[in-house]
Amino acid sequence: MKRLFQRIKQWLQRLSFRTGVIILALCVPCYILSFAQMALPISTEAKGVLWFILFGLAKTFQYGGLTILGVEGVRRLKAYFGKKKEEQ
Repeated sequence: MKRLFQRIKQWLQRLSFRTGVIILALCVPCYILSFAQMALPISTEAKGVLWFILFGLAKTFQYGGLTILGVEGVRRLKAYFGKKKEEQ
């Protein structure tokens, strides 16, 4: 099982920086939807199932995106957003 996770991690790390940013950005709508669905007029059980699925997707996108980006990609993102703050 550990070997399978290593292979998946290696495959994800071979993807591009742009792909990592897109996957990481997909976690935001999933987080929003996971909590916004609580306002729907549906049963508590359905809300729980929806929250479980949407929150799980958000975490999957988050960790998958971070795995694709890696340490160097996270540094690039921090540098990019740091420059934007300095310009304002």
